[in-house]
Amino acid sequence: MADVRLTDIRKRFGALEIIKGIDLSIEAGEFVVFVGPSGCGKSTLLRMIAGLEDITSGALAIGGKVMNDVDPSKRGIAMVFQSYALYPHMSVRENMGFALRFAGMAKAEIERRVADAARILELGPLMERKPKALSGGQRQRVAIGRAIVRNPDVFLFDEPLSNLDAELRVHMRVEIAKLHKELKSTIIYVTHDQVEAMTLADKIVVLRAGEVEQVGAPLDLYDDPANTFVAGFIGSPRMNFLKASVISAEAGCVTVSLVNQPTAKLTLAVASGTVKAGDEVSVGVRPEHFLAAGEGDTDLAVEVDVAEHLGNTSYVYARVSADERIIIEREEFRATANRDTLTISLSAQKSFLFDSAGVRVR
Repeated sequence: MADVRLTDIRKRFGALEIIKGIDLSIEAGEFVVFVGPSGCGKSTLLRMIAGLEDITSGALAIGGKVMNDVDPSKRGIAMVFQSYALYPHMSVRENMGFALRFAGMAKAEIERRVADAARILELGPLMERKPKALSGGQRQRVAIGRAIVRNPDVFLFDEPLSNLDAELRVHMRVEIAKLHKELKSTIIYVTHDQVEAMTLADKIVVLRAGEVEQVGAPLDLYDDPANTFVAGFIGSPRMNFLKASVISAEAGCVTVSLVNQPTAKLTLAVASGTVKAGDEVSVGVRPEHFLAAGEGDTDLAVEVDVAEHLGNTSYVYARVSADERIIIEREEFRATANRDTLTISLSAQKSFLFDSAGVRVR
């Protein structure tokens, strides 16, 4: 395993800058996930690390060695793509060992590496099958096995679970987590699915429009987002944002009223001088942080559109006003019928404050 260092990495296509000066440190043995919406640059960044895209400027180092102009085959990386890209006429065993045979490795060493990868991925009974006789999850395990046998310093995964159904995705997430635990290797993983990011990563890198919005451990990003983009992207269902106006700003606290229900007021503990009276702000509340009426610091009346009852919990999709919708996660709302009016409560301690630019007010 090896560390990876990105220093002011940029990528341009003509005058269009896709990756905009990214600085990032990935420690040896870390599982790092690049996450963000489509078009944010996460796959481009991964391909630059792999050597499949040229670096316009900046420095990429793997294991302390600058790799900008090093051939992909000599970077000590192995990549698993979204498509399995297995050779249909070869068995599982032949697919896994092909790159090693092509490189001229001794037959005994190839057999040893393939056997080790098959054990780790529990592919033993499938070794003589052709890809057409495998399920989607089995094919992806073979593709991962093909990377493992190369014994790379860094594994790169480019949305490897996108082609699988929901149940298989859950299963493969567990398998990849187990793989990292056993190999203790450095893994860089790209996905647009924040659930994959939250469940797999030691560290998440949230990208938007070619820039890093925030880097941190999954629960750190969940509990302490830097802005509305990260707050809304990390968490499922997403964080709710309620339009508000600052009534007063004093030393250590800010009092706001909700724009669409002015009688609902919250006083939040934030540093003085960050916002002032009259400023437009937004209050962020995660679905599970709404309380029953009277239990929080202020109450809010909402009208229910749809209630999804999922057994131990319910998701209530409701309206604060015609143009402001929220999602509430509560166990005791099982009896809620569509179009009911509910009164819920907000806790200042569990609420987040963001300024008009979407930056967290701390």
